[in-house]
Amino acid sequence: MDEKKYQKKLIANDQDGLAMISALLNSSKVKVSDMKYLPSSKIFLLSAKRSKIEDEKNTKEVNSICRVDYVSKVKSKNIDQKNQDLTLELLAIDYLKNKENFEINLIFKDNAHIALSTELIDITLEDQIENYKNENIR
Repeated sequence: MDEKKYQKKLIANDQDGLAMISALLNSSKVKVSDMKYLPSSKIFLLSAKRSKIEDEKNTKEVNSICRVDYVSKVKSKNIDQKNQDLTLELLAIDYLKNKENFEINLIFKDNAHIALSTELIDITLEDQIENYKNENIR
């Protein structure tokens, strides 16, 4: 019988879900050119190349899309946005409650980060392409 492959899709609406997505994206690689803010739609998107840590052998990498909805403002620090080929290492995703809004923080290596102001926590992580490590998937 053929083994069917299913792509992972996680939706986070609270602290626990956000912690799960943060753990899956830990140490993932993100190019500056693969991050987009769509202000008219209030959506922030990023494409990340991550190790598939949920795989027992941990021999696969997967391209995943992380989508944050209801984003009203985006601020970045220590990221050269003009260098579209710059690759960042995502360490964690965390949030703060800020009066009536949330601030979702994408924390990268070398003290770089992106702060997203949102009305609520609504983050989706969806896997796209899966390969064995060391294969070029970009």
